[in-house]
Amino acid sequence: MVAAPAVQPDTGNGNGHSHLQIAFAIRSLRQKNGLSQRQLALRMQVPRTYVSKIENEKATPTLSSLERLARALEVTVPDLLRGGDQTRQDEVNALMADEFIGQLLPFVAKLDAMQRASIISQVRDLTIRPRRHA
Repeated sequence: MVAAPAVQPDTGNGNGHSHLQIAFAIRSLRQKNGLSQRQLALRMQVPRTYVSKIENEKATPTLSSLERLARALEVTVPDLLRGGDQTRQDEVNALMADEFIGQLLPFVAKLDAMQRASIISQVRDLTIRPRRHA
């Protein structure tokens, strides 16, 4: 009787760094969403130490945990497994599709740093101060 060969886990990219990519994706998506490990853990209903262990590659998330992570981070499981890059690309595509941004883009490239800072300040003021109605 011949023993079956050991099955190696599929890392998805052939270089064995899949676990590292997931850990990095979770940390970067968590930070992008402005969440602490504690806040993410509360959303997932797990201990904070579990989130820490996943981010530091001391624990591998189960499929159930990946689903809860994705839901808590407001991404899909495939996006989470891809490392969050797709989410960033989706954001860029959404911005580029926005009509207002599209109209601004040709002009922004012609501005110097001081002009850009001035415009950002003005836009910030417009959004913070309530408008007066005539």
